Amino acid sequence: MIYVGIDVAKDKHVCFITNSDREILFQSFPISNNKEGFETLFHRIESVAEDLNKVKVGLEATGHYSYNLLGFLLDKGLTTYVTNPLHTNLYRKSLSLRKTKTDKVDSRTIATMMMSDMDLKSYSDTFYHNEELKSLTRYRFDKVKAKLKSSVSRLVNILFPELEKLVPTLHLASVYTLLSEFPGASLIAATHLTRLSNLLSESSKGHYGRDSATLLREAAKNSIGSVMPAKSMERKHTIKLIQELTSQIDEIETAIKQIMDEEIKSPILTIPGISYQMEAMIIAEIGDFSRFDSPDKILAYAGMSPSTYQSGQLDNGYSHMEKRGSRYLRYALYNATKYVCHWDKSFGSYLEKKRLESKHYNVALSHAAKKLVRLIFALEKSGQAYISAV
Repeated sequence: MIYVGIDVAKDKHVCFITNSDREILFQSFPISNNKEGFETLFHRIESVAEDLNKVKVGLEATGHYSYNLLGFLLDKGLTTYVTNPLHTNLYRKSLSLRKTKTDKVDSRTIATMMMSDMDLKSYSDTFYHNEELKSLTRYRFDKVKAKLKSSVSRLVNILFPELEKLVPTLHLASVYTLLSEFPGASLIAATHLTRLSNLLSESSKGHYGRDSATLLREAAKNSIGSVMPAKSMERKHTIKLIQELTSQIDEIETAIKQIMDEEIKSPILTIPGISYQMEAMIIAEIGDFSRFDSPDKILAYAGMSPSTYQSGQLDNGYSHMEKRGSRYLRYALYNATKYVCHWDKSFGSYLEKKRLESKHYNVALSHAAKKLVRLIFALEKSGQAYISAV
């Protein structure tokens, strides 16, 4: 077997090539992060390997810097492994007590790791789709978390504070249309009632009509809202951004659903309360379930394990959650748990039981989240759909 270790960086990568007899075929050498550099690496591999099926290439998961090289290696038909930098670091330390970390050392360490009996899995279509899914779910998360709606609420409180009491929520399509058309309360007060009622009826699909328009116009006439053109323009632009953002989120969610339906068929969607969005984020962040030999490992990966502190006779009896690891996975699990507890009787009963034990709601919810992780782990391992015990 031929083993190729690659330490990935932004502008150049350092490569090391050896064989199963530990004979160094190419001492650590740099290649540029471009097509010429990639071809140089491939030619050197070809020069020492009679059969490319007997070549194993390993590189660290260093974010987007490794994507192009990874794609090149896979296109060439090379079996490629993507290793966790933490594992590489720990393996390097296990080889020597000296604190030595260089690109040359890392490339050699990666090659040596592949020669050992470590249970590494080659990059496959499943990994590719999982990376696509992770990219989409994190992109959606950032879009959803944009704090534009709070800006609209703040601006309405300045320009037309009475409006908030006249509608169920400010974030309705009809309300946005109204605020975009009439930036201030004075303009609503001055508009003709027929025009106002037609605008509301059309934007709300008939839900709001002349009566609602009358209430709005009367409230606008007696409004204490300030007349501030700069704030009116800010609100108008903010609403436009929200509408554009909503359209983008819909497009992202369509792409997520397509991957989940066509490439990743998971049984956890059969759990009541788990939506496509939360399922996708959970699957994307956990990745290959075979990496974890127990649900506790997933909890630790999500940063949901209790921290431990003990020193001498001091023992921390009120341990807090570590909150390390993937914040995206932690967010998805907590939000999914809230809905599962609402829609599934067994989870709802479990949450209520913890609440009756005088636990704070968030603490009780964390217990339910751990129960959910155990269930997700069991379903993924068995491939079977969820059947409620109640």
